[in-house]
Amino acid sequence: MNMRTQSLLCAALVALTTWAGSAQAQAYPTKPIRVIVPYVAGGAADITARTLGQKLAESLGVGVLVENRPGANGGIGTDTVAKAAPDGYTLLLDASGPVVVNPVLYSKVPYDPVKDLAPISQTTSFMYVMIVPSSSPIASFKDLVAQAKAKPGQLSYGSTGVGGGNHLAGELLALMTGTKLTHVPYKGTAAALADLLGGQLSFMFDTIITTSAQAKAGKVRTFAVSSLKRATTLPDVPTLNELGLKGFEITQWQGFFAPAGTDRAVIARLHREIVKALKQPDVIERLATQGGNDIIGSTPEEFAKVIRSDLAMYAKLVKDAGIKAE
Repeated sequence: MNMRTQSLLCAALVALTTWAGSAQAQAYPTKPIRVIVPYVAGGAADITARTLGQKLAESLGVGVLVENRPGANGGIGTDTVAKAAPDGYTLLLDASGPVVVNPVLYSKVPYDPVKDLAPISQTTSFMYVMIVPSSSPIASFKDLVAQAKAKPGQLSYGSTGVGGGNHLAGELLALMTGTKLTHVPYKGTAAALADLLGGQLSFMFDTIITTSAQAKAGKVRTFAVSSLKRATTLPDVPTLNELGLKGFEITQWQGFFAPAGTDRAVIARLHREIVKALKQPDVIERLATQGGNDIIGSTPEEFAKVIRSDLAMYAKLVKDAGIKAE
């Protein structure tokens, strides 16, 4: 076989493969789609998956089944999708922890978030608020930093566990203020908040939805938010960036993924339908009740950029703060 014949055969094979992939994408979907959520039912990610899953079922004309696969800080469900067939029928609704924190916090995870997952769209993003109990003598953020410097290690803060967003916010705060703070991990927000209100903790980073009732009741005072922009629901609360910690930002996000290798036309179709769903008023209202979520609806390329940036940022934070996995 001469070189010209080989070239023609290769070109024909590429064309046939492209046509087959395009035909498959045009027919998609032809059967129910499974959405894996790597957390227990009833949580924020589960609510997002079920809210958007219902809309996708309506627009795609097939069933969308949400399946909860909790465990290993979200790693079990994430790995399930990373190893699934890249046919568009197994998707992942994940939060930032398993994708950009676990891989830099733990020495071994069974998946590579960049190589094994194909981003479809970031759906939402939320910030944390820094609170102190109303009984605290700490009167302001400036006062908190001053006391932390005067009493190294005596100011404590709670979190939902090592590597949780509110833990990482506390570690970044300590690094950027040059202070030593004592981290106290809990198994959930409720227990940490109870100890904060009881005076066992000095301060805490928590979500708007969790703290809003306590703030309205006058049980906590809110000093700042952890994002670069103020929360629309808390317009009078400054960002830590505004308070002098230039560039301080710890936010958490949710988003849809498919297994790497999924046809780009299928990814594009799913992206269009997800973004369309995110613009619907009932979806916006539903997701906003989870804690001041910002609706994003990014492109796959924009989402991939966020993931790469966050992986680098958290890798540096984990190293600089000397964070060790439990």
